[in-house]
Amino acid sequence: MTTIVIKPSSWLTTGIRVEKVNNLNLFKFTEKVGLRKQKLLDKKKADLLTSEEAAKLEAIGELDMIFRYINANIASQS
Repeated sequence: MTTIVIKPSSWLTTGIRVEKVNNLNLFKFTEKVGLRKQKLLDKKKADLLTSEEAAKLEAIGELDMIFRYINANIASQS
């Protein structure tokens, strides 16, 4: 069985944006990645994810955790 690994860094140039929220520059997903994440979550709920889709969802989840951590630190410093 082959393990599929998707690197979160693959979205650095196309899936990440910085948005100003209440004078803070916070990391967010682009709309495209946000919609993809939701579609993957819907497929997961329906138990229809392929192994490649599961790897993509895991990578997006890793980035989401990183964003929350960084954004929380930015917010706490202001």
